[in-house]
This record gives sequence, structure tokens and C-alpha cells, in this order.
Amino acid sequence: MAEKNTYGQILKSSAMIGGSSVINIAISIVRAKAMAVMLGPAGIGLMGLYQAIADLVTSVAGMGINNSGVRQIAEAVGTRDIERIARTATVLRRISIFLGVLGAALLAVFSGPLSAFTFGNDQHTLAVAFLSMAIFFNLVSAGQGALINGMRRISDMAKMGVLGTVFGTLISITAVYFLGENGLVLSLVLFSVMGTLLSWLYSRKIHIKPIVIDAYVVRKEVAALVKLGFAFMVSALLMSGAAYAVRMLVVREAGLDAGGLYQAAWTLGGLYIGFILQSMGTDFYPRLTAVAHDNSECNRMVNEQAYISLLLAGPGVIATLTFAPLVILFFYTPKFEGAVEILRWLCLGMTLRVISWPMGFIIVAKGVQNLLIFSELAWTVVYLGLAWLFVSYFKLKGAGIAFFGSYIFHVFMIYLMVRRLSGFRWSSANIQTGLLFLSLIAVTFCSFYSLPPLLAMGVGILAIFLSGAYSIQVLLNLISMDRIPAPVLKILRLFRLVPSSSNECCKFRPMVALKAGDTLDQNWTKVDLKWLIFALMICIGFFMCFEWYGGAFEG
Repeated sequence: MAEKNTYGQILKSSAMIGGSSVINIAISIVRAKAMAVMLGPAGIGLMGLYQAIADLVTSVAGMGINNSGVRQIAEAVGTRDIERIARTATVLRRISIFLGVLGAALLAVFSGPLSAFTFGNDQHTLAVAFLSMAIFFNLVSAGQGALINGMRRISDMAKMGVLGTVFGTLISITAVYFLGENGLVLSLVLFSVMGTLLSWLYSRKIHIKPIVIDAYVVRKEVAALVKLGFAFMVSALLMSGAAYAVRMLVVREAGLDAGGLYQAAWTLGGLYIGFILQSMGTDFYPRLTAVAHDNSECNRMVNEQAYISLLLAGPGVIATLTFAPLVILFFYTPKFEGAVEILRWLCLGMTLRVISWPMGFIIVAKGVQNLLIFSELAWTVVYLGLAWLFVSYFKLKGAGIAFFGSYIFHVFMIYLMVRRLSGFRWSSANIQTGLLFLSLIAVTFCSFYSLPPLLAMGVGILAIFLSGAYSIQVLLNLISMDRIPAPVLKILRLFRLVPSSSNECCKFRPMVALKAGDTLDQNWTKVDLKWLIFALMICIGFFMCFEWYGGAFEG
């Protein structure tokens, strides 16, 4: 029963974060559409560069304190030592403010050279200098968010996300509507201010015992935060630096409009996957930290998290691949049609990110700084090398191909590392599920290059249906009824996937009354979709090969 309750915990946290993400996505549609209409591809590209600068400087100045703070708070909570919790939380808040001031000052001082390096001239110097205010508020907000995350207040994190998106959207649209491109930096600054206010309001709900800390204890706590935080800082710097460099490469090779298309595709590619990765950082990371010393328990939790993540991510990725043109049109305007192809390539990379991230958390939870830095450095070198090569040849699409290729490397590299570090091995269920979804995604992706558009769309819709049915079947068999979140349970009852009462029967077969702790193993239709999916995908694969061969022969 412990194992089923663990799956339930993963799904519960994913449902909370996912529920807020659904609202965020709905609001993001409004924001993206408004920004696309008001700014066009070039304006979106400019916004992406400003955001990249802010992310890069925040990563450097933040010293990884937000990530190391989550780990330190989670460890302190695990000991139930009130003094230690208060000490860590107090130091975390103080150092976040200090780093915020330092980061803002650095960006203001070097705004001229950074503007010239990014845009090729100093016309944006004042805007970059003004962006320093966003750095200060981002880092203060990150420190307070680390406290909330480390305490595993999942509900508060979800509420913060929704409210931040709502107010941020109103602020962004208003600023750009009245000021045009001149309002982009102002919208980023006001967005960060709103995030700080919300994190402050929710962090005040956490009762921290007031304590007096002498200078020696402060230095000791800061040293612990900075020691691990440095590895996180380097990791974040490499990731944000790589994103910044690829954006610059796209703009210089294909123009600012192409930069806008890349920004649009990047935003949409990570929209659905984002809530899965966010739930990992919000709930899974603190839980894994608490058992990081126990390799067998650590490996079990990673396998479970990866299993749930694959089941949740698969149908969404396939849907994005299938309806990419409609998604682009829905979120943006017809001017962004050129982002469709790169969006599909980014989706492939995001799928592999879902596979590699749970394993990567083993390195993070164990606090192996050197290994963390090496893994991120290796990935960055591969990513930038592939981007330099492919963007030169394929322009915008090349950035998506490079991202996908870099995560092929990342998956194998991280697996070899954690296998030596904790003896991690994929469970048979994960291997089978991974192969199943990867085959569905590969067939769907390739169909748009080898089949007529309508026929490819049909293949994608079939893959969505099969993957969705399989995910629902497996998820219902994994958890007990009392662990299914109430909103999800209502939806399942609406579609008669579970009984609404003990006397109701499923339309497929009679269902017995379920008690708390029972699962749906004995009730769900015993149709193993796995082999049906593999058989259909093999048939479709052969058909695509014949179509491609016939087209090539005729050509």
C-alpha cells in the first residue's frame, strides 16, 4: 500500500500544480495573442532578448541560493529542529536581499557593454539598466519562494503561480498597449514586483520563530548555502547562457523576426511540459532530498516519478505535434506560421527532458556539486556546438534540431552518472512505457514529413487517442480511490470511468463498490493497449516507408 500511496502523492502534487497550470495556460493564451497582435514577430524577438538578459544576470547574481535554499530548508524540516529551520530561513531571506542589490548594481554598471554585445549597438543601454530593478525583485522573490517550496506548501505555490500569471498578464498587456516596445522592460519589472509581493504574502503565513543569530552562525549558514548554491548557479548560468547564445545566433543568422518565431515556439514547447517539470521541483525534489542517503529508496522514488511523468507528458506532446499549426494560430497570429516546424523539434527535446530530469535530481538531492557542474557544462557545449552547426545550415529549424540532439546526449550522460552514483536502473515498467510513448511520438512526428497533411493529422489523432487511453488506464490502476484528487475524481465519474456510487455499474463491465485503499485493478477493463499500440505503430511505420519510397522514386 505504501507504493500506491507514493504514486498518489505524486499525482496529487501534479494535480495541484497542473490545475494551476491549466489556468495559467488559459491566461497565457490571452497574453500571447495580445502581445503578438501588438508587437509582431520582431517585437516578440526583442522581448525574448530582454528576458534572456534578465535570466542570465539573475542566474549569476543569485548564486543558486533559491535551489540550495530549498534543499537546506527541506533538510531542516526533516530534522523537525525548530531552531535550525528558523536559522536557515532567516539567513536565506537576508542573503536573498543582499544578492538582489548586488545583481541590480552589476547590471546597471555593465548595461552599456551588455547592450552593445546583445544588440550590436548602445541604443538599448537605458532599457537594460532599467531592467536591473527586475533582477532585484526576482532574487528577493526567489528567496521567499525557496522557503515556501522547502516547506512543501504545494497549495500556496500553485496559488502564487495563478495570481502571478493573472496580474502579470494585466500589467504586461497594459504596459505594451500604451508604450509599445518601450513598455517591454517596464512590463518585466512590474511582473517581478508582483511576484515579490505575492511571495512575501504567502511566506508570511509560515510561522518562523524569531531568533537572534550571531555573526559566526550567519557565516556558517551562508557558507552552506553558497557552497551548494555555487553548483546550482553554474548550472543555471550555463542553461540561461546557452538559451541567450542560441537566441543571439538565430537573430544574427536569420533576423529579429526569426528570433520572435523562436521565442514563440520555445514558449509553446515548454507550456505543457512545464507543469510536469515544475511539480518535480516543487514536491519531488524536497521529498527526494529527505531520502537521498538511501540509494534503494532514492532510486525507487525516481522510477515512480519518471513513470508518472511519462504517462502525463506523452499524450500532451503528441497533441502538440499533431495540432502545432492550430496551436500557433490560436496563441499568436498567422505571421508566426514559420514557428510550426521548430515547435515540433522542440517538443522532441522536451520529451527527452521529462526522461532525464528525474534522474538528474539524484545528483542534486545528494549535493554532488562537481558532478552537477560537469553534467551541465557537457550539455551546454554539445547544445551550443550543435546550434552553431545546424543554425548555419537550417536557419531557424536548426535551433530546434540542436535542442533535440543535445537532450539525446543528456539522457545517456545522466543515466551513466546516476548508475555509478546510486546504482540507478530503469524499471521494466519505465522501459516499456518509454518505448511505447517514444514510438508514438516518433511515428507522429515522421508522418508530417512522409504523408499528406490530412493523413498525417489522422495518424496524430489516432496516436492521441491511444496514448490518452493507455495513460488513463495505467494511472487508474496505480492509485487507490482515496488518493485521487477530488476534482479529478469528478471528471472521471462524469465520463463514467469510475462508479459514482456503490450501486452504479460501469458500462464496460460490472464494478464492485470501492472502499478507501482499493484500486481499480479489478474494475478496469483488462485490455492491454500496449501491444495494440505497438502493432498499429509498426503498421503505420511500414506504410510511411512505402509512401516515402514511392514519392522519392517518382521524384
